[in-house]
Amino acid sequence: MNKLTLKGDFTPAGDQPKAIEGLVKGIKKGLSHQTLLGVTGSGKTFTMANVIEKIGKPTLVIAHNKTLAAQLAQEFTEFFPDNAVEYFVSYYDFYRPEAYMPSSDTYIEKDAQVNEEIDRLRHASTQALLSRKDVIIVASVSCIYGLGSPEEYEKEHLRIKKGMEVARKEFMGELVRIFYERTNADLSPGQFRVIGNVIEIMPVSERVMYRLELSGNVLEKIITIDPTTGATLLDLEEFFLFPAKHFLADEDVRKRALGNIKKELDVRLKELKEEGRELDADRLKRRTNQDLAMIREVGYCNGIENYSRHLSGKKEGEASDTLLSYFPKTKDGKPDFLTIIDESHMTIPQLNGMYAGDRSRKETLVDYGFRLPSALDNRPLRFEEFKERVGSVVYTSATPGTYEEEVSEQVVEQIIRPTGLVDPDVSVRGVVEKGAYLGQIKDFIEEAKREIGKGNRVIANTLTKRMAEDLSTFLKEEGIRAEYLHSDVKTIDRIKILTEFRKGSGGGGFDCLVGVNLLREGLDLPEVTFIGILDADKEGFLRSEIALIQTIGRAARNVDGRVILYADIITGSMERALSETERRRKIQLAYNKEHGITPQTIKKKIHDITEAMENDREKAVRANVETDEAVFAKDPKRFIKRKETEMAEAVKILDFETAAILRDEIKILKEKIRK
Repeated sequence: MNKLTLKGDFTPAGDQPKAIEGLVKGIKKGLSHQTLLGVTGSGKTFTMANVIEKIGKPTLVIAHNKTLAAQLAQEFTEFFPDNAVEYFVSYYDFYRPEAYMPSSDTYIEKDAQVNEEIDRLRHASTQALLSRKDVIIVASVSCIYGLGSPEEYEKEHLRIKKGMEVARKEFMGELVRIFYERTNADLSPGQFRVIGNVIEIMPVSERVMYRLELSGNVLEKIITIDPTTGATLLDLEEFFLFPAKHFLADEDVRKRALGNIKKELDVRLKELKEEGRELDADRLKRRTNQDLAMIREVGYCNGIENYSRHLSGKKEGEASDTLLSYFPKTKDGKPDFLTIIDESHMTIPQLNGMYAGDRSRKETLVDYGFRLPSALDNRPLRFEEFKERVGSVVYTSATPGTYEEEVSEQVVEQIIRPTGLVDPDVSVRGVVEKGAYLGQIKDFIEEAKREIGKGNRVIANTLTKRMAEDLSTFLKEEGIRAEYLHSDVKTIDRIKILTEFRKGSGGGGFDCLVGVNLLREGLDLPEVTFIGILDADKEGFLRSEIALIQTIGRAARNVDGRVILYADIITGSMERALSETERRRKIQLAYNKEHGITPQTIKKKIHDITEAMENDREKAVRANVETDEAVFAKDPKRFIKRKETEMAEAVKILDFETAAILRDEIKILKEKIRK
């Protein structure tokens, strides 16, 4: 197995060497809890990358939102290019959980839009953990939700080896049994197709097609193929194919589970009828029997996770398997991996609060006959359970919370930045004399235009989503290229917005980003020179000491960074934030003077991490459309007709990859004509 090997041109500087040494010593000494108090822009991620390399164990990095997790995954991928760095977040672009509101007798059915690419990355995470040791998983708090048994997941994989006997019909049955879908069209992850003596499979965790060539009943050849170009990549002796779903069970386990579910149903129906709740009993009977029929026939049903206790054989009240279950353990069953909780002041409260919210919703569903009581065991981990399932933990934050301060056996400070950058200059500007809210907006626009004129980027921090949307519209009317960002924006779109923001209008993007709390922790935006915090004196969660320090920190990656707090009074939170910022500035300025350091703005490549998540066919389509632009412009209709002929020819010779690319090209070209 490869070792976790850090690569790159950087060497630790500033406070980083001291922090790395302290944390590594603490882990090797057996400390369970440590905190890295690192100011914004001090390179906490690079520090932790060095710690990971020196410890050499599989590592779980937990972030409090998908955007930050995606950024961290990109950074760790750059640091560890030869190792498995995976991204594990909720695979829903949209998710509305199943719920019931007794007061209005309203049942809300589960509604979700699954992002197939993120689902692929989740499978890549679990497969990496089961097959290698040099693994770093960057996850959101979804890592504490039920996932399915790692033992069953590993047990149900297929070992496909050159020279093995393959009865085609039985082999297709095996693929279906582990939830691969048969198709006659172009392959997507989790699908297979059969053409004569050739079986083509695309594993659920990859974008590569595996072609199995049979001679009679013998597997003669295994090759991997680029599904877009059709080029042969590798000639293999064998490979392992993992199931296409995480929740699964073999036939014996399924039979036992079906029996136990039926027994639980009988008991619960009796209870409901004794209470005179015939309607609830009838509802539960119909819904459960329908699920049982689906599991019996196809081994799966919508909402199968609600029966996870029976499928896994766990006891009532016992925690479900989660991503943590896939990480290695020592011989005596203790966690044998490193855990890093990024922006811990935000992430710890999330981890601590997931169980109660989930429990409250599910208890109502159970009480009114929408689910069996065992559905309560399909739940996130309690915080105490989470702590039992992780090994040595390092909390990283510029503003550690009370929990970290209480449990940490060592706190390591990282205040001096490698770049010599100091915390930004912060001023308070009153707004009443300029007409309250509109006064601060007018002042912000003047300041923003001044910075944008220099080629810089600016941020406006608001209190609400509606305010962010309205302000971005108003700024556009004032001639400023602006966009808003908040939690209602889809995961992939958030990442794209941040990339366009970093590019600026000169690079085809925009110059002003307006948002709420997503513009605080962890976002690395070195082009930002000015931040306006509107309504800074509205004391509350978004204007607390921690929130203000974090927001101020977004301007700490540029030598010209500065922040204006728009307020008419100085609240306690503002006073503490200003005091802590000034304390850090003094330490940083003194260090720079002593060592003759001239601060330098952070230089960081602009990566669109969505490119790594874009499927290869989409890339090919986009590239082809761009290449054909000039020819298309001469005679659009004739050009589309030619493409349609090419697509038909590709279908005739069963070249489905080329046909799919042409189909998607035609769709885009027709939209161009309509416009």
